[in-house]
Amino acid sequence: MKHMRHAKILELIEKHAIETQEELADKLKECGFETTQATVSRDIKELRLIKVGLADDHYKYAVNGGNEKPHAGRMQGVFTQGTTHIELAMNLVVIKTLTGMAQAVAAAVDDLGWQEIVGTIAGDDTIMIATKSEQIAQALAQKLRKFL
Repeated sequence: MKHMRHAKILELIEKHAIETQEELADKLKECGFETTQATVSRDIKELRLIKVGLADDHYKYAVNGGNEKPHAGRMQGVFTQGTTHIELAMNLVVIKTLTGMAQAVAAAVDDLGWQEIVGTIAGDDTIMIATKSEQIAQALAQKLRKFL
């Protein structure tokens, strides 16, 4: 559950300008995660989130922009826990996930920064990863399967 909550937090701060722990807790509750401000505070610390300034003198939570990618291990955990199946369709790699986990798993894949990935599209339980050729897609699928 913690990995799923962390994945949802990363997704929420990417999509919304969340300024406070209370606002983040409210967004999590809207998504079905019953949590307290204290838990959100611990999650922020574990994910090493930072506050960044916006143009209008407001702040929002963001992933630490350093090169060390402090959340990389957690994102790999999201990938392994959320993925159920990987298939090929010509130059596409199709990943099936647990219901509601596709966006979090896609974020984990995007976080890898692999050059062979042209782009990802995520629905509710399916992700399509575009590559430039069938051969690249085959190699990518094998690489992703190693995580599982």
